[in-house]
Amino acid sequence: MHSPPRIALVAGETSGDLLAGLLLDGLHVQWPQLASFGIGGPRMTERGFDAWWSSERLAVHGYSVELVRRLLGIVQIRKRLRARLLSADRPHVFIGVDAPDFNLGLEADLRRAGVKTVHFVCPSIWAWRPERVHKIRAACDHVLCIFPFEPELLARHGIAASYVGHPLANVIPMQPDRAGARRALGLDGDDEVLAILPGSRSAEVAYLASTFFQAAALVKQARPAIKIVVPAVPALRTRLERAARDCGMQEAITLVDGQSHTVLAACDATLIASGTATLEAALFKRPMVIAYRMHPWSWRLMRGKQLQPWVGLPNILCRDFIVPELLQDAATPQALAAAALDWLDAAQSDPARLAALHDRFAALHGSLRRDTPRLAADAVRTLLEA
Repeated sequence: MHSPPRIALVAGETSGDLLAGLLLDGLHVQWPQLASFGIGGPRMTERGFDAWWSSERLAVHGYSVELVRRLLGIVQIRKRLRARLLSADRPHVFIGVDAPDFNLGLEADLRRAGVKTVHFVCPSIWAWRPERVHKIRAACDHVLCIFPFEPELLARHGIAASYVGHPLANVIPMQPDRAGARRALGLDGDDEVLAILPGSRSAEVAYLASTFFQAAALVKQARPAIKIVVPAVPALRTRLERAARDCGMQEAITLVDGQSHTVLAACDATLIASGTATLEAALFKRPMVIAYRMHPWSWRLMRGKQLQPWVGLPNILCRDFIVPELLQDAATPQALAAAALDWLDAAQSDPARLAALHDRFAALHGSLRRDTPRLAADAVRTLLEA
């Protein structure tokens, strides 16, 4: 393609905005004058993206009437976006960045109308909801994958895909600066530090925060000098403060706004909610105890669709239970505290175990580190030229 393409993108949430920003960096190297538009956030607009709607409009918060209003609003946005993309603003390619519930159906409609479609981040069909593979095949001309095993899996179902690396692997250094992180948090170099990451979503905090803080109280009883640090999403800070107060831990816990990477770099071990944060902890080479709790009905539904014995990303990617997972009823304060203390004790009793974990995580880090902007943009260019 000789003239700059018109590229439509839809990114939901902060993580999608980050991924799309990296992709736009690569696309601008290929086509400095390209036109990009659709739904996005601040990182995208900094790169010249024309945001018809903000990615915040796709976020769903709240309950009952508010939730219904939000969902109806999202349906209307998708309807209006589809009509606009199939009329005067028709793009050469549409790229849906994550947000599969919003993007896959839209991609399928656009593809049937002759627009080339790309999905950035393979939905986790390897973990649960394998039936989604049929939606992906109908919706996508190409999938940009952030894990190395995904293209082969998709190829078995006739879906073209490229591995472009995981952006976090380039953001997080191979050798984190623990001393600098501790100075930034006001901690001493010889402090023993436990990080608690109970999730970034309201429901995660509701189900995990109190349990994590009760576990932290038990750890504190066993190791009175330990420092406990909690990076808080600002919008959830008040709820975390209340949960700490209810557990009698308000004086023992240090809450900081954001700074999850600084906290992970500084800690000796972490109690952490299952999700992307567990991969971040692995890239920081930190021992962790992964936990998750949800509504019992949701748990039964998820368990019925789970395809692998692991839930935490580090274990899935290493294909081994290299760190403990305590899920639902197993995630008791006593069990979490015992697992955290086991890692903390290993620093004196079994340093070889910690060294082996570090080596596994370093190898994982290396396998995920790629030039994501260039590889993703190359795949889009190849699709357009084809």
